[in-house]
Amino acid sequence: MENRLKLTVSENIASLVPYPPGKPIEELERELGITGSIKLASNENPLGPSKKAVEAVAGALANLHRYPDGSCYYLKEKLSAFIKMPPETIILGNGSNEIIELVIRAYLKNGDEAVMADPSFAVYPIAVKAAGGRSITVPLKAHTHDLAAMSKAITRKTRLVFIANPNNPTGTIVRADEFDRFMKKVPDGVIVCVDEAYYEFVRSAGFPSAFDYVKEGRAVIVLRTFSKIYGLAGLRAGYGVAPPEMLDYMNRVRQPFNVNSLAQIAAIAALDDREHLKATLDNNARGLEYLFREIKALGFECVPTEANFFLVKVGDGRKVYDGLLRKGVIVRPMASYNLPEFIRVTVGLPAENERFVCAFAEVVR
Repeated sequence: MENRLKLTVSENIASLVPYPPGKPIEELERELGITGSIKLASNENPLGPSKKAVEAVAGALANLHRYPDGSCYYLKEKLSAFIKMPPETIILGNGSNEIIELVIRAYLKNGDEAVMADPSFAVYPIAVKAAGGRSITVPLKAHTHDLAAMSKAITRKTRLVFIANPNNPTGTIVRADEFDRFMKKVPDGVIVCVDEAYYEFVRSAGFPSAFDYVKEGRAVIVLRTFSKIYGLAGLRAGYGVAPPEMLDYMNRVRQPFNVNSLAQIAAIAALDDREHLKATLDNNARGLEYLFREIKALGFECVPTEANFFLVKVGDGRKVYDGLLRKGVIVRPMASYNLPEFIRVTVGLPAENERFVCAFAEVVR
């Protein structure tokens, strides 16, 4: 059948490669003829959502005919007390992904540049290119942001710098002294976007306080999310913290009612659930200790991590991924991040971690 559509698409959109979504577990099991598979691919919380959040959502279902609070007033007030930053410095989004796009829409013009590490979060270059911008990528150094090289990559065309801390997909962090030296070199008018989606998992000393730069009125926005440690990935809620002058322009391009009612209610309740937070951190710490020990015993190298996931250097990442998949263990191959020798593994429940180790040992042998 002849395609009668005659579409005019900008070159920056036409040349984009879409973010590849994974198939539902049920569909993978049907295709492979397996059952009872486990997913250790998307850095989700294996403990699930906070029970307090689930109860709060259940109690709000009768009000779904009402539009959400477009200002996220109560969630902003709760966050303000929780992170000790004024409500006017907080913006809410449909996941922190939306806030990345709001920053770009508000401050990046056609032909402008954004500096970022390579590899880092895949959404940065996609969103920049969609807006007509140009991504300037700086290779990681020892799997970590090379801030000295990133500062040298800033030019008169640079409008944004993205720093994922901890970095996805490597799990490594930028430390306070490095970050301070970098910030001293950033020219006025360049916005530094610090993506702290996994900051709650960081255990090492020396993690920078990016909020301090917001308090100083610097052009810095800090991104955080309820998807990871709070286990609310399915509801999509994230927030940014920046000087009010910056948020003013971002709110001008933000859609009304961008954070749904259930996401707001769940996030408020999750902030009160300290037990769930502690249980998640304990599970992650024990899981990393076990997994690193067992993988090392099998003769393989793991990249040290400060997140709830880690990289394993396996040689042929796609082959190991396929082998694990056929045993019902879903991880993430890293070829799309230019790391074809690696797989990325999310820390699971103890039984899931043990199953991964057993399946991994069989596949690599």
